[in-house]
Amino acid sequence: MLDKHARAYWKANVRLLSILLSIWFFISYVCGILLADLLDNIRFGGFKLGFWIAQQGSIYVFVILIFVYILMMDRLDRKYRRDSHNGEDAQ
Repeated sequence: MLDKHARAYWKANVRLLSILLSIWFFISYVCGILLADLLDNIRFGGFKLGFWIAQQGSIYVFVILIFVYILMMDRLDRKYRRDSHNGEDAQ
């Protein structure tokens, strides 16, 4: 039963990482490089949005994603720690 529990935890962890890395890829690569010319038609803080995302925005998003990962992993750890102490491996 513990092996099944560990697999569920790992699967949730990988799912979270996949989602967060996809967001980071979209912002940094797609918006910062591929769509930069299209986004340059929009101004943000006096700068063209495509330029701003490539230079600053992707860094801000990356830092925000780090904090989201911390919060979500804390929730995930509490959920699986609570589930694992339902008497199965109590000492």
